[in-house]
Amino acid sequence: MTPFILDENAIRTRLQAFRRPPLSPYDEDALPGAPRPAAVLVPMFWDGGDWQLLFIRRTINHRDPHSGQVAFPGGRADPDDLTPMHTALREANEEIGLAAEDVDVLGVLPLHRTASNFWVAPVVGRLRWPVQLTPSPDEVARIFTVPLGWLSNPAHREIRTRVLGDGLPTVQATFFQPYQGEVIWGATARMVLTLLEALDLPVATARKFAA
Repeated sequence: MTPFILDENAIRTRLQAFRRPPLSPYDEDALPGAPRPAAVLVPMFWDGGDWQLLFIRRTINHRDPHSGQVAFPGGRADPDDLTPMHTALREANEEIGLAAEDVDVLGVLPLHRTASNFWVAPVVGRLRWPVQLTPSPDEVARIFTVPLGWLSNPAHREIRTRVLGDGLPTVQATFFQPYQGEVIWGATARMVLTLLEALDLPVATARKFAA
C-alpha cells in the first residue's frame, strides 16, 4: 500500500510542480545519431484501495528493439502530432484501443532517453476506469496492472549492470521483481521511479546485483 493516499488533485499538483532536466544514463555521444522524439502514456486509475499503473508487454517482433519487453503504451512522434500528449494518446489508442476521452491528463514527466535513442516524454493520465481495452495483436501481447504501493516498495527492485551491445555503453539499470510473471526494467523502470519521486514516494533501491 502507498504510505499515504494521494487524490487526483494532489497528483496533478505534484506533477506540475516537479522539475527535472531530461534524464539519460548515457553520455551525450554514447548512442549513434540524434535522438528522436517519442512519448508514452503512463496510465493510472484507482482500484482496490490503491492507484494502479497499467503496462503492456510488447509482442515478439524481431524488427522491434523493445520486442517482448514490458512498457507503457506509446511510440515515436508523427509529424502531425502537435504535442507529446497527442503522441501518447494516439499511440495508446492504436496499441490498446484506449479512447482519448477516457483519459484525464495529469501532467508530463521529464524526458527519458532510451537505448534505442529516443527522447521519450512520459504523459501521466488518469483512466476513467473501467474502460474497454482492445490490444493490437501485432504490437501488444498482454495488458496488466501493478499497484503503486507495490512499486513504491524499495524491496521490490534491484540494480543490475547491463551491457547494451558492441560499441555501446554499460549502464546500471533498475529491475523490479516479477509481478504476475512480468518484469519491469530499463527505461520503463526509470519512468516509474521518476513518477515515484514526483509524488514523494520512496525511490531508493534496496539491492545491487551484477548481470
